[in-house]
Amino acid sequence: MKSDYTSSIKFDKRLYKQDIQGSIAHVNMLSKQSIIKEKEASQIVNGLMEIKIEIESGDFPWKDELEDIHMNIENRLFIKIGDVAGKLHTARSRNDQIALDLRMYVKDVIKDVFSALKLLRNSFIKISELNSRIILPGYTHLQRAQPVLFSHHMMAYFQMFNRDYQRFLETYKRVDVLPLGSGALAGVPYPIDRQSVAEELGFSSLTVNSMDAVSDRDFLLDFQSAASICMMHISRLSEELIIWNSEEFKFIEISEDYITGSSIMPQKRNPDFLELARGKTGRVYGGLISLLTIMKSLPLTYNRDMQEDKIPFFDTSDTLLSTLYVLADLIVNIKINSKNMILATDQGNILATDIADYLVNKGMPFREAHSIVSKLSSIASSKGKKFSELPLSSYKELSDLFDSDVLEINLEKSISSRDIPGGTSYNQVEESILNAKNLLEDEGYV
Repeated sequence: MKSDYTSSIKFDKRLYKQDIQGSIAHVNMLSKQSIIKEKEASQIVNGLMEIKIEIESGDFPWKDELEDIHMNIENRLFIKIGDVAGKLHTARSRNDQIALDLRMYVKDVIKDVFSALKLLRNSFIKISELNSRIILPGYTHLQRAQPVLFSHHMMAYFQMFNRDYQRFLETYKRVDVLPLGSGALAGVPYPIDRQSVAEELGFSSLTVNSMDAVSDRDFLLDFQSAASICMMHISRLSEELIIWNSEEFKFIEISEDYITGSSIMPQKRNPDFLELARGKTGRVYGGLISLLTIMKSLPLTYNRDMQEDKIPFFDTSDTLLSTLYVLADLIVNIKINSKNMILATDQGNILATDIADYLVNKGMPFREAHSIVSKLSSIASSKGKKFSELPLSSYKELSDLFDSDVLEINLEKSISSRDIPGGTSYNQVEESILNAKNLLEDEGYV
């Protein structure tokens, strides 16, 4: 049927709370401004509240032929209270109505995202506090590079997701603008009070151009962009945990609640939740591209193409929130195999930079020190030894600046030496955890 092609009720019905709340605020304003009678406003409000109850109880008679959430509610209102229902649509259009509903819905979703991000960031704080002195290899190019604290590594993810919080906070500020009163595109010829509607609905400001107000979906693009970056961080975290959980690394063990078995190989413990989180990132990226493509060639003002904006947004918000909540619980239930982490850190030549810094502290230019330690590393590798297992004579052959104290360089000293803001020393990481806890305690959202 043709109506099936143009209908959006299957997905925009989830806007019912915002649509009814916006309509009640609108009709209250119409009454206060004497545009409609107080008795009429009361009838409309009571009818809308009854409709809300019907929807939430599952008794509402949805009709695909009425196309969208607005017409379904309005038609039901006519059935309930008669022709007075027609006065609800005074001084507004479906164009500014859907813009209002979407902004209200996005605001509610972002508040949920704030809560989920707070839980996840708190999970990084908890696991860092519980494992504050564990050392593991830090990697570049997936090659062992320098020793770092496990807690420092986890708090790096805290910083990633803290930036995500900031992005969603900025998105919220741009969403928090009332479009109602813009009409179809040119404003309305009634003495409406937009500010009172904004105050009743909790908006901080009003749109200033009616044409832009009904055609703007930048706030959805802001959300999609912030969500895509957040999911990218989720995917990086998931990849790292998958690697650490593998037989080859065995740095961690993921809780049984977040792994699944194989249908054919009894020994397998697959990190499916993390793999799905990694995979779902592509869905969210797709939502951003979809919305950008929808909006890229639309002339002012409203075009029916924009009906398609809700499908990627709803999918993105559902995907992001469910993934954040899963990860928040998964992180705090990880078992840390500290022995394997230390074993991996103690192998190879991970203290090479510390030995180069040793020479620099004795006056040698870093590039020369780098070259000497590179040769020392080759010698150790050829003999199958660690730096600490080489005799002092091997060091002396390369530079007279080496003395017996070079053999005292170890993982603990390497960690402790990096006691600068942002470094991996015990003091710095402890302070970073404290600052993070204070940040979350002071966070007021909006």
